[in-house]
Amino acid sequence: MSKADLIVGLQWGDEGKGKIVDHMAQTHDYVCRFAGGHNAGHTIVIGDKTYALHLIPSGVLNPEAKNIVGNGVVLSPKDFIKEMEQFDDLEGRLFLSDKAQVLFPYHALIDQARERMKGDMAIGTTGKGIGPAYGDKVARVGHRLGELHHPEKLTAKIMAFFEMNQPVFDAMGVPAPIETELLAELKGYKKVLAPFITDTTQLMWKILDDSKKVLLEGAQGTMLDIDHGTYPYVTSSTTVSAGACSGLGINPKDIGKVTGIAKAYCTRVGNGPFPSEDFGVQGDKLRENGHEFGTTTGRPRRCGWFDVVAMRHAVRVNGVDQVALMKLDVLDGFDEVKVCIAYEVEGKEIDYVPYDLEDATPVYKSFPGWEKTEGIRTFDDLPETARSYILALEEMIGTKMGIISTSPEREDTIIR
Repeated sequence: MSKADLIVGLQWGDEGKGKIVDHMAQTHDYVCRFAGGHNAGHTIVIGDKTYALHLIPSGVLNPEAKNIVGNGVVLSPKDFIKEMEQFDDLEGRLFLSDKAQVLFPYHALIDQARERMKGDMAIGTTGKGIGPAYGDKVARVGHRLGELHHPEKLTAKIMAFFEMNQPVFDAMGVPAPIETELLAELKGYKKVLAPFITDTTQLMWKILDDSKKVLLEGAQGTMLDIDHGTYPYVTSSTTVSAGACSGLGINPKDIGKVTGIAKAYCTRVGNGPFPSEDFGVQGDKLRENGHEFGTTTGRPRRCGWFDVVAMRHAVRVNGVDQVALMKLDVLDGFDEVKVCIAYEVEGKEIDYVPYDLEDATPVYKSFPGWEKTEGIRTFDDLPETARSYILALEEMIGTKMGIISTSPEREDTIIR
């Protein structure tokens, strides 16, 4: 019997998990996605080809690996099928949980309508329908992927749901589906997806019992977790390592090594508190150097400095064994590199993440910069100031930087 390795984001998402999942997938038999929807995106560069994955696990790029989408995911059939078109060898390599929630086009319309109605109080969602889909799941009015096997019955349920809630949908400007069109749509989904739908809980138990090498892939990041993030400016799922258990049907004893992913600086998309955000020239430089635009939305990301306080919080919540420090090369050419080492809240300095980060002011420590780390593949070859920066971060967060990425290329990775 084997334990599953786990990869989880430690910041506000977009940490570069895709590259590390791709790197580790080369030595794993299965790669399993446990939460989120197509609001998440992994960008992976292999040679001269760039892949942007949203729902399919990153193990798809290893022809020997098999891929599981767990019950904790909300899956948009329309978008998933479009993503599948990039690949022609998915039979026998891709398994979708029959218990995963279906995200329908009307969920996106509800999401966008709610954001418009909130005005200045909008969360800044991707508008993809993730929140409404998870909301229907918790309210017990959602639908699971296994129901696609019976499109006529599912159509009747959806039409009845709209009829019961028509005043609410009218107020939001969300039209009811046309029954014949909905049925045709669901039959189309069934035709493509039915061969891949299975009981992935039983499959997970079997592959672990058979001592297969399993990698669990998170989406978004710890500071976007529905419970442990900067609520309400969070996603609607459990993004931390514990979410892998409920999202795949495994228990805590099934989890082995936990690798947390963090950038050498910080970014955030959407609204919400971000204590170490830099609003000046340096923040613009981070965005430009790091090509910080959303994989899913194309929105420019908010950029700032590495936040040690939030990182210690994330390391503890997730039980992180090692950190993969991504995009070190983005800091190349800075005369000074800053790190947020504490927050000031109501005149008091604190070293933990409080209930509300809205009024937290960063306390910085500065480090000397360096000229070039891009493409370097051994730790000893890094500039001395870059090594000092990494070692200082390790000491402050209490966890080793076991992996360091120095470019988007697969091979530009330092393993310590």
